[in-house]
Amino acid sequence: MKPITDLIKDLADQHGRDRHNLLPILQGVVEQEKYLSEYSMIEIARELDLPATEVYGTATFYSFLEYTKMGKNVIRICKTITCSMKGEKQILLAIEDMLKIKVGETTPDGKFSLLQTNCLGFCHKAPAMLINNEVYTELTPEKVREILTEYLNQTTEGGPNVN
Repeated sequence: MKPITDLIKDLADQHGRDRHNLLPILQGVVEQEKYLSEYSMIEIARELDLPATEVYGTATFYSFLEYTKMGKNVIRICKTITCSMKGEKQILLAIEDMLKIKVGETTPDGKFSLLQTNCLGFCHKAPAMLINNEVYTELTPEKVREILTEYLNQTTEGGPNVN
């Protein structure tokens, strides 16, 4: 894994150093680091010659740009009305019970972080969740426990294929 300053410089070289290139650079840092540290936001501001407040404001505006340290597997539960009507609360309870964390927390071993987010775009297959970049739909508490068990048992990089 590259040092953060090298990563930011490479991303700026790739995307450009104009204000409109800020979002892909933020996304690139999150992809590698799992979150945007205060240090990384300051370095991005320096590299793009932007006020740090503008970088921070952009980072905190978007729900998929985390600015606190996340677990290896970030679970995002859709909280829209459609998912709510189709059992989102039961899904959330099953996850909280199995991982022993609440929304906004990370497991002590750093393997999982649990978040709620707005629409994932799968209302027709609600309830839905995203673990890292893998979408899971038509969830039940049983299906969620099965999915999480696969993640808990995984021994290789990447996620299990239980979709």
